[in-house]
Amino acid sequence: MYLDKVQAKKKKHADREGLTGFCLAFIPVLGFCLFGLIPMILAIGMAFMNIRGYSFEGATFVGFGNFKDVLNDSLFWKSIGNTLYMSVSAFINIVLALIVAFLLTKKIKGKKIFRTIYFIPYVCSVVAVTLMWMWIFNNRYGAVNMLIRHFGGEPVNWLNDSKWFKPILILMGVWSGTGYGIILYGAALTNVNSSLYEAAKVDGANSFKSFMHITVPAISPTTFYLLITGIIGALQEFARPQIISATGGPDNTGVTVVFYLYRRAFEYFEMGPASATAWLLAIFILILTVINFAVSKLWVNYD
Repeated sequence: MYLDKVQAKKKKHADREGLTGFCLAFIPVLGFCLFGLIPMILAIGMAFMNIRGYSFEGATFVGFGNFKDVLNDSLFWKSIGNTLYMSVSAFINIVLALIVAFLLTKKIKGKKIFRTIYFIPYVCSVVAVTLMWMWIFNNRYGAVNMLIRHFGGEPVNWLNDSKWFKPILILMGVWSGTGYGIILYGAALTNVNSSLYEAAKVDGANSFKSFMHITVPAISPTTFYLLITGIIGALQEFARPQIISATGGPDNTGVTVVFYLYRRAFEYFEMGPASATAWLLAIFILILTVINFAVSKLWVNYD
């Protein structure tokens, strides 16, 4: 009798835990269905339909017409070029983050303070950071032009010159994104087996050889992770160029793929081509990710 009560109590407790777990798991699944799965299914349908505005009323099936429209648009191809150009910041982030993180592993004072300072830009609002850089590079009273005037130079119209618009965006991306890589690399570097360095030193290897043949392979999984996430994030660039210039910058140099999608959807109300653009971008990101995973087998070391 007593054992039956204990088992019934355990069963009741297990059922309660199961119900709690189901509720906790159901909330994110519901969120994904409402804000991820359903919009994705609708986007597939809209990509093959001619839709004016935000309603399916009067929509007609056009097959691959929207995709042809986008692929025949010269601005779309320019947006791809702009996006790939700006994605250089992802590679610069990785190199700078590795160098700074490696230096911070040395015995220097205030390492935690430096890590905090480097990480702060990453957690700041994109809007606030972009507005700050707009003030810095302002044509008339920006800090950079004031410094140029101080040394007798001519001020530069940074944000209205197609030659400087994209490099400034890359600078902004590097400034705000490097701190994340520093934190991850810092954790990865502390986990490298120190006995490997001692063995290399005994064999006569200098610091550079030890870094290239021990450190770099040991932290390659972190590098691979930063590379994948950095490229995906760079290909989805939108906020910074749109905040600086809602028209796309001088000669449309700030129009990225997502910016192009946004303009067709919310300025021209062409939801069909906008959905087709979204799927073209998704396919492009998927192809690059698959290629990166395939190539990673040649250089990523998980031992």
